[in-house]
Parts: sequence; C-alpha cells; structure tokens
Amino acid sequence: MERSTIVRVHDGLHARPATRFVNLAKGFECDIELVKADKSINAKSSVKLMLLGVKEHEEVTVRATGADAAEAIEALIGFLENPLSGASEAQTKSSKPIASTTAEKSATSSQLRGVAASEGLAMGPAFGFFPPVIDEQNLAIPPDAIPAELARLRQAFVIVQDRMSASLETTDLATSDRGIIAALKDIAGDDDLVEGAMKLVEGGMDAVSAVIGTTSRIASEFASLDDPYLNARADDMNAVGRQICLALLGQNDVNLDAIPNGSILVADDIGAWDLARAPLKNIAGIVCGRGGATSHVAIIARAHGVPAVLGLGQDVQRLKNTGIIALDGHNGEIFDDPDQEITTRFQKKIAEAAAESQALSVFKDFVPKRADGTVIEIAANIGSLEEIEAAQEAGAMGVGLFRTELLFMRHIHLPSEDFQTETYTALATAFAPYPVIVRTLDIGGDKAIAGIEFPDEDNPFLGWRGIRMCLDRPDVFKPQLRALLRAAAKGNIKVMLPMVSSVEEVFATRALIEECVSELKVEGREYAPFDLGVMIETPAAVLIAPALAREVAFFSIGTNDLTQYVMAADRLNPTVAKLNDVTHPAVMAAIEMTALAGVQAGIMVGMCGEAAGRPDLIPAFIQMGLTELSMSPASIQRAKKCVSDLSQST
Repeated sequence: MERSTIVRVHDGLHARPATRFVNLAKGFECDIELVKADKSINAKSSVKLMLLGVKEHEEVTVRATGADAAEAIEALIGFLENPLSGASEAQTKSSKPIASTTAEKSATSSQLRGVAASEGLAMGPAFGFFPPVIDEQNLAIPPDAIPAELARLRQAFVIVQDRMSASLETTDLATSDRGIIAALKDIAGDDDLVEGAMKLVEGGMDAVSAVIGTTSRIASEFASLDDPYLNARADDMNAVGRQICLALLGQNDVNLDAIPNGSILVADDIGAWDLARAPLKNIAGIVCGRGGATSHVAIIARAHGVPAVLGLGQDVQRLKNTGIIALDGHNGEIFDDPDQEITTRFQKKIAEAAAESQALSVFKDFVPKRADGTVIEIAANIGSLEEIEAAQEAGAMGVGLFRTELLFMRHIHLPSEDFQTETYTALATAFAPYPVIVRTLDIGGDKAIAGIEFPDEDNPFLGWRGIRMCLDRPDVFKPQLRALLRAAAKGNIKVMLPMVSSVEEVFATRALIEECVSELKVEGREYAPFDLGVMIETPAAVLIAPALAREVAFFSIGTNDLTQYVMAADRLNPTVAKLNDVTHPAVMAAIEMTALAGVQAGIMVGMCGEAAGRPDLIPAFIQMGLTELSMSPASIQRAKKCVSDLSQST
C-alpha cells in the first residue's frame, strides 16, 4: 500500500521533524519506506531519513507493508502535509534577516565577522571551552578479542542514550531544548550509526576508531547536501560520536558548570548536548568557530535569548587568550579586547536595551484603559500548555486565541474528550479570572491530522476546513464541544468558531451544543455554558457582520487570514508577499466594518491576528472600538504601554 503527497513540513525533514516522523513510524508494526524520486529508505531510521534530504514542497511516497499499513500511511501522510511539523518556537522568534554564512575577517584587526545566529548585544570576559580532541586509536583487534570489543561498543551506545534519557526526565530542562535532546538521543541509537560502527569492529577495528570513522562518514554526507538544516546535522553527528567515544574511554567531558556569570562562551565547537545542560543564565553570549543559523546551538541560543555569533572558522583560535569580548548577534560582529570607543558604544547600546526592557516590565501587571475608562484586554495567543508560563510572565490578561489544532496534531489518534477536558481546564485555571478564548478545531487540507481523512484539494485554504469540516464531522466536533462545556465549569472559557461564512453555521453549532448539554445532563456530568463567538477572517463574515453580531457574544478578527482572503493572495506564497499587507485600505476597511457591526450590537470586538501587537496600528484599532487585542507574549508589555500612552494623550 502506498500514497504520494507534497511535503509541507516547514523547511523539510531536518533533525527534529525527522525524529518525530521516525518515532511516528516506529509506532506501527508494518514495514515502512519513504520514497523520493528513485531513492527509497527505511522510514524508521532518522539518519537515513535526513540523508534522503526531503525538502519542503517536494513530492514523496509513503509505502507500507503489513497489518496496520493503512493506519500508518494515514498518520504519516498527515504529518508530511502539516507545515507546523517542522516549526519550532525558537525558529519563529527571530524575524530579522540572518547574515552571510561565510565567516570573514573585517578590515579592522580587532574585529571578526561570522554568522549572526541569535540577535542581541553582549560584552563580558571570555570563557574558553576547548575540550581535548579525541583521535582515532588505530588499534588492531585480534579475532578472539572482537566479541568483547563489540560488547564494549554496545554498552557505550546504551550509556549515551541513558544519559540523554536522564536529561529528558529532569524538570529543569527547557521545553524548547527537550526536542533537541530527543533528536540527539535518536541519532545515538540510529541503525545506520550503530550497524556501521559494529561492522568496522567486526573487521578488526577498535571501537573508538570505528565510531569516529562512522560518524565522520555520515557527517560528511550531511555536509555535502544542498540544505542548511541538513548541513547543520553534521555537527550533531560529530557531537554524538564524541559522547560515545568518551563512554568507551570511561571519561567525562569537560562541562560548563563552572562558567562565571556574565561570561562570553568561546569554543571551536559546542555540542547541543553540552549547551542544553549548561547554566545558560550565566552565559551572556556565545562565540563559536563552527555552526550556522540553523544549527541546534543557534536554536538553543535564540530560545534562551542569548546573543550568538557562530561560524568564525579558524579565527576563533584568536580568541583563546582574549580577555574581553563584545559581540553583536544581529550583525554577526565580534570585537576582541575592544578599545575604549567600542566599549563605550556597546555599553551604551546594552544599557539602552536593558532600560527599554526594564521600562516595559512595569507594564506586566498594568491594566490598560481607554480615556473613557474602558478596559482594553491585552491577551496572549498560545497553542499548548507549555506556553502558559511565558504568557503569564509577560502579564497576559487571559488568552485571546488558544489554537486547539496543535493539541490534535500531537497525537497519532484523535485526542479523547477527557484529555481535552483536562487541557482546557488547566488553561482556564491558569488564567482565572481572565477569559480564555478557545478556537474550535481549525484543520484543513493544508494541515491534516491523523483520524480525519481530507480530500485532495487544489486550494485547501478555500476548501473543507475549520467550521465547515467540523459540522460535517460531529464525531470529531461534539467531543470537543462537550470537553469545552465541562471545562467551562472550572473557569472562564469562551469558544470561537473559525472560518465562518454564514449565520447558518452558527445555528448548526448551537444545535450541536444543545445536544451536548442534554447528553451531559443525562450522564450527570458537571458543565457550564460558555460565550460563543466567531473569528472574522472571511470576506463573507465581514459583509454579514451585522447579522452575525445578533447571534454571537463576541467577534475576534483574524487578520492573518482575513488579509490573504481580502487581497486574494496566499500568505505562504513569497511571490505575492507584498500584497499581504494588513494596512492596505481594503483590509483596514474590512476591520472597521466588523468593528462597527460589533459595537452597534453591543458585543465585544477583539483581534487575534499578528496585527494586534503592532504599536503603529493599535491606536487605529482602539479608535474603531476594539476592546481586546491578543498577540504573542513577547509583544504584550509593549502593547500595554501603547494603550497607556494613547489614553494619556487624549
């Protein structure tokens, strides 16, 4: 049994999505192959999968043989067609362009230039991290000693995987780092690596040399691929190989536990395994000879807000004996032992950035209001319980958009009603008494999930998605509505319907809600009613906004999709990116029409698209009558300040 599809995973099957794909494949008993062009590989091998070099928008075929082949193909195809399978919080945080990946020395002798991997400024004492290189031992193992050498090698693989498993079980490991450690653990147990090293030992090579030889071979294959994400996996392979060699030698690697607070970490190469376990709060910046903007070191640095410049090559050796380092993680610049002029400039910029952050921090608990005293709720857009802490730390006044599709996409099977109830209850409890607006399942052909088979559509953005799909699949929709009713008994839950284009869709949803209420009453389960609203993102919804406003409790304007639909320009298509401008008069007119309809009907009008966090647009939205703005946690304090400044100026 086989099925072909176009890969929509963001940036293709690089390390972490490849690991997720393989783990998903391993959950099935059948034999599974992934075919690209004329190459076919075992879909249960991470290394072979990454070496296949599957990129976004390429066509592949999933082939399965066995009892559960149909279920396997459905789940794996759903994964491949989901753009968020390859997304990560760290990748989406950085919106500024990355500098050239070629390290080059500038004209100034005290200045070096590398890869701008994590933005920000830092200056502090250099802390050198240059662990000794492990060389091949080149020992000839006699035939009678080969079984013992093989056993020693197997044990080393187990030790490394156990160490990584132990790290994953600790509570102090950041969520964003867990995926990276899990990917490294998967590499450490990959058949290509294990079997390759075993064969070399069986041929009489010592275990250390066998591991170095095998990891070097696989790393070279990654480095030769025409894809920056896959190139970066060469560093991961070498890092894993080093850990296996250390286990064989009975040695522990040099660690970063002793790095003083405020130091600039300098290294020729840093393994993601080492950096993820380091006291990152002590590290002011990172400078590395190897690595690029897509390396796991860069991803970890961005996730933790640590400025980093990588890819200096041999120039990093100049920094071994440096006292002070100043680095610019946006421009990729390094200054070793900076003179007074450079020191003063960096001190000024760092102080300005710290002052801005400190100034905004006073708005964490601030309640912004219009000049007439109306509270403007500044809420957070989140998609998982792991994001609650960041939203709370930013001072979110509840959740303006909880994307339930991420909850569904994490599972091989549709999440149960009880599991959904627990999730929504935890969310409501965390933000009480503020409201939590939960968007019902917004899934279509562009981001499929296991358990729902979507038809092939030429344009899935205009197809069977959102409320259209849910109303056609009450077996999927009703468990979610029941879970939301049950969670509403524990907190301030509001429910929002996506992709609405007719009043009849609201009527049909209310009928299902009434069915759910009747069922819960008969079952004796605790529940509570919730406010029902709609997400305004289709031109049809804008044009019938007055009629919709009479039937719902609130509007939330989704500017991302509304813009692409009003402008008839796919927001994922770079060739028409300039048309996806929320400030276009047509889009702003649609927002104003929606706001007017909501205000006249006396319902709340909010916004949950990216435009909600733009300080240049917030005054216009407030003037239109919006009283709720929902955005990424990083934008919340600045938005609160903007509303505060607006009320003081009127």
